[in-house]
Amino acid sequence: MNIDTRRLRFSISLFGVYFLILLLMSGIHEGLTVFNTHFGMPAMVQIIIPIAYWALVALGLTVFTGLWVKSVYEIPMKNLAEATNKVAHGDFSVFVPSTHVMEKQDYLDRMITDFNKMVEELGSIETLKTDFFSNVSHEIKMPIAIIQSNAELLSAKYLTLEQQQECTETILQSTKRLSNLITNMLKLNKLEKQAIQPMPQVYNLCDQLCECALQFKNIWEQKNIEFVADIEERTWIEADRELLELVWNNLLSNALKFTAANGTVTLRQVSSGKTTCITISDTGCGMEQKTLERIFDKFYQGDTSHSMEGNGLGLALVKRILELSDGTIHVESTPGQGSAFMVELQSSPTQSK
Repeated sequence: MNIDTRRLRFSISLFGVYFLILLLMSGIHEGLTVFNTHFGMPAMVQIIIPIAYWALVALGLTVFTGLWVKSVYEIPMKNLAEATNKVAHGDFSVFVPSTHVMEKQDYLDRMITDFNKMVEELGSIETLKTDFFSNVSHEIKMPIAIIQSNAELLSAKYLTLEQQQECTETILQSTKRLSNLITNMLKLNKLEKQAIQPMPQVYNLCDQLCECALQFKNIWEQKNIEFVADIEERTWIEADRELLELVWNNLLSNALKFTAANGTVTLRQVSSGKTTCITISDTGCGMEQKTLERIFDKFYQGDTSHSMEGNGLGLALVKRILELSDGTIHVESTPGQGSAFMVELQSSPTQSK
């Protein structure tokens, strides 16, 4: 039953209640008139008694209506005003209860429900903002601290040439990590604000996947990882080539990073009708369910043993790019056995010449 129907039924019910009350009161008034006439009451008394009677009736109806309005509207509105004031001062833990059960809710209840949802969302945004700045601070401080400590070591005269080279390499790695963090933060911020608009073009996805995979050849050879590529010869898609290159590079980098030596990483691409599915799987450490639930959150790193190799922005960037590309990403993982990231994109009906 919608709100308008309930409102109509309430108006009819209220009219019926008042009508019956006034009908009853009129009957009592007639009884008083008969009483005054039968017992020959003075004229003044016959005038005063009906006036006093209807004054009491009016007072009773006024008190009844006032209490009803206070309980149904005034108290909820006061609670809503107090809750709004708390939210304005940064308290997002407030909750305003509805005045009616779900089946009998009116416009005020709808407004209260929407207010509670808004406060909950504002609280989530505030928490995310706090976590974001905390994580950014941590991610920036760590490489700076490493650079500072190794720079101080380099100033020492007792270091051997090998130790100096080691400090220099550590500084370079930390500098690169800091640079990647800032780059990813800027890209993600622009994507979320849609400052970067995708520039779709029709191209052969299979060629792009092969090119991205070959960039990591040295890594899988150094770790003696078996890299399996099962890719079609041609699959045409219409998307922003540069943005999707970031997706494949991030997913392949993660797969190789979390796969131990002598493991296997597989890149598979299959077209089916109007869609194409790209799966990047590994035989790495896998992830727990709690990690899977937050894997695409900014700065979240489930496996802290690899925290020095990333900043927790890669997968958040991947998800946002795929959202802008009308694509989807799904992940499956088993602890100790590995993970698989499945990306689904729309195939292009036309082919480049």
